[in-house]
Amino acid sequence: MSVRVAMAEPPTTTPLEPAPAERDVLLATKLHVPRPRPGFVPRPRLLEQLSQGMASAMTLVCAPAGFGKTSLLAEWARRRPQPVVWLSLDRGDSDPARFWRYVAAALDQLRPGIAQQVAVLLRGPQQPPLEAVLTVVVNQLADVAEEVVLILDDYHLIDDPAVHGSLAVLLERLPPQLRLALASRADPSLPLARLRAGGQLSEVRERDLRFTATETAALLREATGLDLPADSVAALEARTEGWVAGLQLAALSLQGRADPAGFVATFSGSHRFVLDYLTEEILARQPEQVVRFLLETSVLERLSGPLCDAVCGRGDSQRLLEQIERANLFLIPLDEVRGWWRYHHLFADLLQARLQQEQPGR
Repeated sequence: MSVRVAMAEPPTTTPLEPAPAERDVLLATKLHVPRPRPGFVPRPRLLEQLSQGMASAMTLVCAPAGFGKTSLLAEWARRRPQPVVWLSLDRGDSDPARFWRYVAAALDQLRPGIAQQVAVLLRGPQQPPLEAVLTVVVNQLADVAEEVVLILDDYHLIDDPAVHGSLAVLLERLPPQLRLALASRADPSLPLARLRAGGQLSEVRERDLRFTATETAALLREATGLDLPADSVAALEARTEGWVAGLQLAALSLQGRADPAGFVATFSGSHRFVLDYLTEEILARQPEQVVRFLLETSVLERLSGPLCDAVCGRGDSQRLLEQIERANLFLIPLDEVRGWWRYHHLFADLLQARLQQEQPGR
């Protein structure tokens, strides 16, 4: 007698929800203050500026890529005698639940138990209002004896309005001893104008972060082991406009060169190290429309909305220029009314090299 076995249909695969333990795993190294990099140059004037800024509710360190924002805040955190908690952000932290679990984990080092309370709130089948999470954070820190600073690094990677809105609420209800410090490549979507007008915002900008002649000489000496002539140091400082990444890339290229002065005389944004850095960190991250505008206007020594409209044959250049300035894309204002700008020298070199390569007819 034959027996027929009915074969079950293979189950359809559906995405599985991560197990609770998997959802609860946080990357501990995001909570560590970064170590100083080789060739690091201390900057006492900026450390003092940060310390004085702690009288405000929030300190914003905002500048384009490569201006040493993280290094500066990390050095300040290591030297500060009062408690400092650190959180390095990434793009995944734009999820509000994940963002606040990481913030709670950072603050848990100061007030044990806060991370568990926030995790319990966020672990249920339905996410609670962020108001409940903020209430836990504020209540837990309301009676902290010492002033504590929460540093959020790379805040420009956060693009969820819910995260910005919840952080704005925290700023409105900030516990007396808590201060926030944000490092960002672009102005965050927070009520900066209101904070500034109320004296609750301390700002460290590109103009503050530019290396001085003394700092430039120290960086080059530390990186190359050479005491370059003063005119070569001054030339590099002027060419890079104090941009630390540019100085570091120049120092890397100077190593082992028989004619340092000759190299300094020809250093520009079309140098392969600088070109690669600016392309990867800046241009590759921009929408095609913005890149096209940057290339087409790179031939101008000064930029204004009407002038760029005439060059590019468009009618929205003023809006784009203001957008590029807010994004800190190496656009330097020449007045206080958003009328005229210019590109950073090395960035203009890069853009002109790309324009010549891609559109030689222009």
